Amino acid sequence: MAIEKVGVVGCGLMGAGIAQVAAQSGFQVTVREVSQQLLDKGLQSIEKNLQRLVDKGNLSAADRDQIRGRLRGTTNLEDLKGCDFVIEAIIEQLRAKRELWNALDKICPKHTIFASNTSSLSITEMATFTSRPERFLGMHFFNPVPVMKLVEVIRTIATDPQAFEETLALAGKLGKTAVRTTDRTGFIVNRLLVPYLLDAVRALEEGVGSIVDIDNSMKLGCGHPMGPLTLLDFVGLDTTYYIANIMFDEFKEKRFASPPLLKRMVLAGWNGRKAGRGFYDYADPANPKPVEMA
Repeated sequence: MAIEKVGVVGCGLMGAGIAQVAAQSGFQVTVREVSQQLLDKGLQSIEKNLQRLVDKGNLSAADRDQIRGRLRGTTNLEDLKGCDFVIEAIIEQLRAKRELWNALDKICPKHTIFASNTSSLSITEMATFTSRPERFLGMHFFNPVPVMKLVEVIRTIATDPQAFEETLALAGKLGKTAVRTTDRTGFIVNRLLVPYLLDAVRALEEGVGSIVDIDNSMKLGCGHPMGPLTLLDFVGLDTTYYIANIMFDEFKEKRFASPPLLKRMVLAGWNGRKAGRGFYDYADPANPKPVEMA
């Protein structure tokens, strides 16, 4: 059946972005957070994004108001019971996801498709937390969701082909380009990106080049919009470290092993832009300075 009502669990950076895009695309959206404080914060970020579009002339005030009218926030999981499609964008912990999917499986009707926005955890394992593995898949968006055009749609060996096609069609209606992939750790993007980022850290460790020289080499030599160490700071060193460990556990290949320098930086809390320091110092966010490595 046609997807008309979309549920989003989590109104953080990714969840708020997904909810915004879905509401902008004409869907009735219910977004749920665990507390009113977190919900308000997420909804405020959506409001700011929409107002920015109005200020730039990319969205009329009337359209903004219509989008607002299609978006509902809640702290009650039961409010997702009428959704045709539910995607979760909560903390990357299997225990939390197990509790969520167990609860949603009892709340939502059998036709509802379940999707996870996970970047690294097993979609197949999460599907076992429900009684509908044939209607469970992955839908991995990229940050910032309203801007990035790609979404990875991930099927497991149990995913029903029709549910998979319905999700691909949904991605198109959200204005995204969907790529089809299977439930293998890292999917497509992280499978290729993470070893590249880890190799950049190894190159720095081994004295191949400075932070700035490594970044400039990939920007100017390969046409990348930002260098790998700048990208690591943007993504979060802790996030990359976490994903790399999961991928190494899966494949046991050296290219997925975290370099010692990355581990030390995460232990020190140097997690990148969000922490104010990573490979660059963001004391002046408009003019980050490379950090001297001991």
